[in-house]
Amino acid sequence: MLKKAKLSHLRYLAIIPLLLLLNGCAKHSIWWIFNPKGVGAHASFIYMMIDVAVMLAIVGVTAILIVWFMWKYQKGKNRGTYDGKWEHSRKLEVAFWGIPIVAVAFLSWAVAIHGSFAVNPYNPTIITKHMKPKGDPIQVDVIATDWQWLFIYPQFHNMAVANELVVPAHTPVFFKLTSTAVTTDFFVPQLLGMIDVMPGMRTKDALESNNLGTYQGIAADYCGAGTSWMLFKTKVVRMADFKQWAHGVENSPNTMDYAQFNRFAEPYINVKDKTPVYGHVEHGLFNHLLLEVMDGKKWPLPMFMTENMFHYLKLQAAEHRA
Repeated sequence: MLKKAKLSHLRYLAIIPLLLLLNGCAKHSIWWIFNPKGVGAHASFIYMMIDVAVMLAIVGVTAILIVWFMWKYQKGKNRGTYDGKWEHSRKLEVAFWGIPIVAVAFLSWAVAIHGSFAVNPYNPTIITKHMKPKGDPIQVDVIATDWQWLFIYPQFHNMAVANELVVPAHTPVFFKLTSTAVTTDFFVPQLLGMIDVMPGMRTKDALESNNLGTYQGIAADYCGAGTSWMLFKTKVVRMADFKQWAHGVENSPNTMDYAQFNRFAEPYINVKDKTPVYGHVEHGLFNHLLLEVMDGKKWPLPMFMTENMFHYLKLQAAEHRA
């Protein structure tokens, strides 16, 4: 019976490497967090490692001492001496109180204070303190819908792109974010920290990256039937390539006024990863949306979408929606 139990436990343990392998093959692997490519993401990673290292040092030393005491004072081994009159040790008092105080003080300064200011999404000093020599930052207005992303570039003819974010390298990018109806999180694991996106509210975030490449952005909170497809590619390109790309988008004949945005904001599951572009979006759309949602504007979710998603996707495909 004991052998069978051991074999059963070994079978369960054998699943662990398989799960790790599958996680590495997954489209949205958690290991992205350990490979930061943005200034803010890298700073967050460093502060997280400092926090973990200090905690591991305390827990590790404590675990070693527990094992050592169990070994030394094991009954019948006569490794330690018993002092029945012992009642106080200044050295132990200093260790028991001093080490936690020093650890908490260090974490309070290095992580809670310095780290919070460095990666504060509303004013990240890790980005802003070196901003002036690098030129003008890029402003992007972000609108989350059920279940798409719209990125508006006010400095570039108020152009917009859905479900794809393109930014220049070595340039600070500042985001204003809001939502039509869904509450979720805007998150590009390798580039910037997570920030809430909520209807009727405006939040902010910022990124800067010196690493060219394409990175996955996600809706980090579950927000309904289309969450799994609420993705966007984030491309970090050279400034010359960014300007060329922006020029192409600005020349797009597609435009978006508020009436067209109302159509765009209706619940839509972007299963085919469409990234429509708009050469111009109505000025003030972001602020107008904020006020409309605060006044109770809604984009109702069709009941049959969740009752029969397959049928809904067939109807959606027949619409030939951009």
